[in-house]
Amino acid sequence: MSWLARAVADVERDPETVYALFPRAAREGGPGARTELLTALGKALPDPAAAVMKLYWQGDAGERLEILESLPQLDLGPAALPLVHDALRTNDTRLVAAALGPYGSAWLDDHAFRQGVLKCVFMSVPLTSVEGLDRRFDEELRRMLADFAAERRAAGRPVPPDVLERL
Repeated sequence: MSWLARAVADVERDPETVYALFPRAAREGGPGARTELLTALGKALPDPAAAVMKLYWQGDAGERLEILESLPQLDLGPAALPLVHDALRTNDTRLVAAALGPYGSAWLDDHAFRQGVLKCVFMSVPLTSVEGLDRRFDEELRRMLADFAAERRAAGRPVPPDVLERL
């Protein structure tokens, strides 16, 4: 039996083991191992949101990234939004981009979504990485991007092409 298969069985049997296994999962179980452990946690607990959040708060940037990327498969409803908001406050472009993935796009309110898109622009995160941007794009976001473009032009700085495409 592989490390990952044993770890998944352990989490399904005793969800508390996830806290010891999760940090080692990528190294011991390979790519996708952390997502498998989170999925097992979802099967083992009627409401895994608190455990997922605890893993996030205790995790390093790599662990946080994998949690954010796994959220769409975990069926947590809006319970994990504090993690998305936290990721949007970081200066880690990977976390910001992941925060605006499928989960964030589905659950963030319009204001937070717009602010996240603007943060992507400021951090040079390509807007193609923002899930559901076409669906959620509205006149207020267009205005915000136009204001950003005007400030860049006034400062003699270039406007990113993906911003220009949206104006």
